[in-house]
Amino acid sequence: MTSSDDFPLELDQQLCFALYSTSLAMTKTYKPMLEKLGLTYPQYLAMLVLWESDGLTVKEIATRLSLDSATMTPLLKRLEAKRLRRTHARHRGRASGVYPADGCRPRTAAIGACHSD
Repeated sequence: MTSSDDFPLELDQQLCFALYSTSLAMTKTYKPMLEKLGLTYPQYLAMLVLWESDGLTVKEIATRLSLDSATMTPLLKRLEAKRLRRTHARHRGRASGVYPADGCRPRTAAIGACHSD
């Protein structure tokens, strides 16, 4: 094996790999809790945004999560089955809003648990 001085593109020397590895480790850490809630990690992040401020548009949620609206739409459609409701009428010139469903509010600050009936 060569030293990092000889080969500057060594995987372990790349900041992008360190961030990628950290992201995977974080997702793995959350997985057991999220399985109990029936959520994926991206769905959990979307719910966190809505628990902070509900009634947001898809575009506002996507912006908050640094995603595009096309990525958010299928994710929100899957969540809509159990955890979300949307307003479809325009209100005060705003586009449709997305809200946590009744009974889908955090029960504990530690994990923001969302219970399903």
